[in-house]
Amino acid sequence: MESDGAISLAVVLIIVFIALFLFGVRIVRPTQRGLIEKLGKYKKFAEPGFHWIVPVMYKLMKVNVTEQMVNADPQEIITNDNLNAMVDAQIYFKVKPDEESVKNSQYNVYDVRVQIVSLARTTLRNIIGTMTLKSANSERGRINDELHSILMKETTNWGIDIVRAELKEIDPPKDVQETMNKVVKAENEKIAAIDFATAAETTADGVKRAEIKKAEGIRQARILQAEGESEAIRLINEAANKYFVGNAQLLKRLETVQAALENNTKVVVPGNTELVNVIGDLAGLVPLKKDL
Repeated sequence: MESDGAISLAVVLIIVFIALFLFGVRIVRPTQRGLIEKLGKYKKFAEPGFHWIVPVMYKLMKVNVTEQMVNADPQEIITNDNLNAMVDAQIYFKVKPDEESVKNSQYNVYDVRVQIVSLARTTLRNIIGTMTLKSANSERGRINDELHSILMKETTNWGIDIVRAELKEIDPPKDVQETMNKVVKAENEKIAAIDFATAAETTADGVKRAEIKKAEGIRQARILQAEGESEAIRLINEAANKYFVGNAQLLKRLETVQAALENNTKVVVPGNTELVNVIGDLAGLVPLKKDL
């Protein structure tokens, strides 16, 4: 009986030991880091992997160190030109994976996500409150940069890194939006009209240049024609001076015959007469004798 009791006690102890062991097993994933506390006091840092803690006495808090996004929730902000704008933004952050940063994210701030949202909303009111609605819409990059810079500065001891801050939307009141749309439409129509006028002017300039080139071509052709005629006259004069010196009347008659033939003047040629002799008779030259 005593041996049976001892065996039962040993089985119970083994079961209790196994239960305690399993109850104390903790697994930290690669996307996490752990903080081990003993009776409410920080004890040590837990890297990814297997960990065993004494149940009840020890506690392990797992902290996500991957990039996370929080929505700053839409809020109505009064701009510098006294217009209400509905503004929404998104903040991307992550807890730094080193021990000190993980500790700061848990011990220096109550709830990182809640605090970031609250700080982002307050910062947006301060930034956009100094801008007009038009400038706020056109300078989103500047607002993003300024919001990111302020959040980085204010969360230095939170153990986190603000990856980026982005405006999701800036919506003006409906009536203001309609007015802005009309202004944009008018601006676009104005630009289109200017582009059309510029294109028409460019086309007119092209036509004008083409006409000028055409006129220049005609002028150059006439100049070349005149130069050719001048050269022809010079050559004729040289020939006249060389072959018809002292016989200007004969030269004149030859020119007359040439002009008559160029104008398609009809000349009757006898059947038994050589054409060259007829032309010579017209010019007053001695005809060639026909061989018998």
